[in-house]
Amino acid sequence: MQALLDSIARMSVPTDATRIFHGRGGLHPGCEHLSLDAFPPVLVLTSFAELSEDDVARIGTALRQRWADIAPGEALHWVLQIRLVGGQGRTQLMSGSVPEPHVVTEAGARYAVHVLRGQNHGLFLDMAAGRDWVRAHIAAHANGQNDFRVLNLFAYTCAFSVVALLAGATQVLNMDMSKGALAIGQQNHRLNGLDKRASFLAHDIFSSWGKITRGGPYQLIIVDPPSYQKGSFVATKDYARLLRRLPELLTPGGHALLCLNAPELPPDFIHDLMAAEAPAMHRVERVTNPPVFADRDDNRSLKVLVYRT
Repeated sequence: MQALLDSIARMSVPTDATRIFHGRGGLHPGCEHLSLDAFPPVLVLTSFAELSEDDVARIGTALRQRWADIAPGEALHWVLQIRLVGGQGRTQLMSGSVPEPHVVTEAGARYAVHVLRGQNHGLFLDMAAGRDWVRAHIAAHANGQNDFRVLNLFAYTCAFSVVALLAGATQVLNMDMSKGALAIGQQNHRLNGLDKRASFLAHDIFSSWGKITRGGPYQLIIVDPPSYQKGSFVATKDYARLLRRLPELLTPGGHALLCLNAPELPPDFIHDLMAAEAPAMHRVERVTNPPVFADRDDNRSLKVLVYRT
């Protein structure tokens, strides 16, 4: 607990959405179940285990004291989320209020979030470096071209699409099974003045290769699936089915950004599958995660891997 309290004591007023404390990386013994995020103006404390009333009180006191120092006269808004095995848990507003609509920024882009509804908030903060890579890659390679197409698979709320279009992509196809997530994705595009160059398909990817192929070929394909979601995607079974399709969907010299958020699967899981399923693809790099997401075992942390044809 002390490492979290120390982090709060050093906290500055956040402006962008960001993680403040990451206990899940295992670098802070006794805090492995805790994380603290900023979705300005709201702070969200997530615990993957039950917290005692005394612990909640200590954290609340630390937040109030620090907020009084760094934002004197301003209300403290914070939310507690308990996430337990099996999807059980609860979310509770502890102080202040949550804006409605709640719009946050990251590197100049705007996103709608919902910190009181569901376990996911609409923007995965650990993917910030992946979005930075997409922004820099497209800015460097689109170069005013008339045709730079992006395929965004498992698009969720389409943050990658927003970044891609702001960086100069001419068209993005966003595909996800969740109509609700894509509706938020469409809202995110409107928030950024990007109404016309993105398309949204609420389809099962594995039964939609015809639609996907007709939208290509693509200069960049982004694959950011859940590691395990029954009825949708199981990495150990389904990732290979995606990788074997990449060469036919990409332009010569095109790139794929492959994401894997499964602590039990190391980067070699993707590398070995790629060697077997798409040997013509070449490994380029692993994108370094944001420093705040440091992990004692890099193989267990988020994997963001770049390949090219």
